[in-house]
Amino acid sequence: MARVSYVEKEQAEPLIKEMFQKMEDQKLPILNLFKVMGHCPHIGRNFIRLGNAILKNDELSPKLRELAILRVGSLAGSVYEFTKHVPIGKWAGLSQEQVESISNWTASDKFDDQERAVLAYTDEVASDVKVKDETFNKLKTFLDEKGIVKLTAAIGYYGMVSRILVALQVDLEPGEQLPIFLR
Repeated sequence: MARVSYVEKEQAEPLIKEMFQKMEDQKLPILNLFKVMGHCPHIGRNFIRLGNAILKNDELSPKLRELAILRVGSLAGSVYEFTKHVPIGKWAGLSQEQVESISNWTASDKFDDQERAVLAYTDEVASDVKVKDETFNKLKTFLDEKGIVKLTAAIGYYGMVSRILVALQVDLEPGEQLPIFLR
């Protein structure tokens, strides 16, 4: 059970109410994460905007972005984040075997050199903040500067998202289940 209430559209301040209405108009779900962020309207609005900008398919392939997001969720122990991004990652081209191997990627043969470079970079940014020159130089062989900045922003943003989700114990949406390999 979540540690804070979920702000429903009817209770929300005008800024959040308008944002929730736009989501409904676009047939998008108002996730429990967004309802939690509704407690802080200005932060909540910009939080959602930044997330949408990171999910935009430019500068970095969706597959690599989702690989990093799933790894961040795994490192942070954010079942919510991981569960939400499994279908997005699979849509972006990750295999079921890759998704299931993310928590132990260094011992897996399911990732190519580019994916391994992204995972190593993700681990260092998410866990240590400081990145070794060797790790960064390997990543540079696969991504240009725009891609590296977008990847770094995604790792940082989803690290923040995971911390909010875990600290506040945000629940999965009603009826949603954990992927079988997380049960």
